[in-house]
Amino acid sequence: MKALSYLSLLLVLMLSACTSQPKLERVDANKEIELTDKWNARDSREVAEAMMDDMLSFPWYLDFRMSRDDAMPRVIVQTIRNKSHEHIPVDTFINDIKRSLLRSGKIDFVAGGAERDEIRDEKLDQELNSSAETLKALGQEYGADYALTGEINSYVDSLNSKRVTYYQVDLKLIDILTNREVWIGQKKIQKLMTR
Repeated sequence: MKALSYLSLLLVLMLSACTSQPKLERVDANKEIELTDKWNARDSREVAEAMMDDMLSFPWYLDFRMSRDDAMPRVIVQTIRNKSHEHIPVDTFINDIKRSLLRSGKIDFVAGGAERDEIRDEKLDQELNSSAETLKALGQEYGADYALTGEINSYVDSLNSKRVTYYQVDLKLIDILTNREVWIGQKKIQKLMTR
């Protein structure tokens, strides 16, 4: 009986030694790593950069600059909806868009939604608690000239060991004063995964 117990213990130890332990490796955040055909950081960045380059090449931009003494247009990002089959962190995509445009030096952004509400709360707090020299008064916000909105769609097609995942991002820029759509952009990504 004792020998059987030792044998069982030895077997358990051998089996636990044979099981592979997960390996963790830190990698450069800029290194591209794709494990699946799902939307990833590279997709987000590449789509944002391509679409914003396209947006700035349309006539609305030069028309605005010429009519406003070379002032930069102010943009507010409204809703970009994820209508795809998977969870896509839309906030990360929006930040990639903003980063691309701000880096260009051709667009100013104004805060919207919850960010704007938080800033307004801060200004109200300053009205009560800040010195006159450092107070940021209410009613001094810049208004947006344009609103950026859009959606991300996808579909998946598979047969046997192959799967194609297709993403389509549609964005539009709307002149807030006139409600005129001044730019409509579209970017497609298609990924083939074989098992």
